[in-house]
Amino acid sequence: MIYVDTNVIIRLIEGDGSARAPLEERLAPLKGTGCFLMTCQLSRLECRTKPMRDDDKSLLALYDDFFRSEEVDVLPLSIAVVDKATEIRAAYKVKTPDALHLAAAIIAGAKAFVTGDKSLARCTEITVETL
Repeated sequence: MIYVDTNVIIRLIEGDGSARAPLEERLAPLKGTGCFLMTCQLSRLECRTKPMRDDDKSLLALYDDFFRSEEVDVLPLSIAVVDKATEIRAAYKVKTPDALHLAAAIIAGAKAFVTGDKSLARCTEITVETL
């Protein structure tokens, strides 16, 4: 299982072909294997905010379909995740949302953390793939 950051989900849903291509290429070998993606509840909040604010029901429906997909496991933000995020935020000087995403991936045992944010590669506790 791989963890996808919010920016990856947004590119998959809203990005043009060139923005989606490297992500789709990375995910292609995993498709059809059941649940292969994980993210956390924070991604759901971050992805759904703009369509909700703009009253864009069709975009909101696309995100809701993504988060309900059998291929995606949406992880809770448990106390263990918050505690790990605190350690990550202190050690790597990342923003709180990024620390929560990294912590959720680490606690869940993700094989990789896929993001568009190059600065998160400084976290050495998980393999960070920047696409």
